[in-house]
Amino acid sequence: MDKFFATVLTGKLDPGTFFLCLGVAIVTGVMLTFMSYYGSHSSKSFYVATALLPAAVSTIFILINGNIGAGITVAGAFTLVRFRSAQGTAKEICIIFVAMVAGLAYGMGYLAYGAIFAVVAGACLMLCTRLKLWNKKPSAKDKTLRITIPEDLDYTTVFDDLFDKYTASRELVQAKSADLGSVFRLTYNLTLKDPAQEKAFIDELRVRNGNLDISLGRVEYRVGELL
Repeated sequence: MDKFFATVLTGKLDPGTFFLCLGVAIVTGVMLTFMSYYGSHSSKSFYVATALLPAAVSTIFILINGNIGAGITVAGAFTLVRFRSAQGTAKEICIIFVAMVAGLAYGMGYLAYGAIFAVVAGACLMLCTRLKLWNKKPSAKDKTLRITIPEDLDYTTVFDDLFDKYTASRELVQAKSADLGSVFRLTYNLTLKDPAQEKAFIDELRVRNGNLDISLGRVEYRVGELL
């Protein structure tokens, strides 16, 4: 049993050992990709990157082969790597770290440890997806308010008394001028004190904004937000 969990990099690197580590990294990387993205959606390029990341990381550490100076250089190079795309979700960032840790284990020659970690982590991710633990579910009190007001109203304070009356909390997330600057379109994320008072809240807002457009719906989160 101890031999099974020992490192395969016990001496001078040979082609057989290198291809063994690379093969295990690729196989478990593909397996981890399927397990991690079970029941979820992401870009195809992200799938490919996740599948190949353990192999890439393991190859780097195999070639370093215990050289401390080279290890420091590679660590510095990793800090320069950035994904030229939108910020990922918390789940996607977690998957990237799992793939890198598995690749590190393979690069050190601990194939059994790396494979076990990848399988256990992938199974945990599948379970979280199955139980929908990644989904942030707003309550019925959480709403997004979009309201249009004339340009002569001070949007920073004009609704303060109504917000104090009907909401437990509010946050102005966007203020945008429209129609050649004649109106402002405001977006708030807020929490109602009593959902049954929603119509009364809208009626009082209509009086305050001159009966311009008002929309009060389910709270919205950005796609790239860490949920």
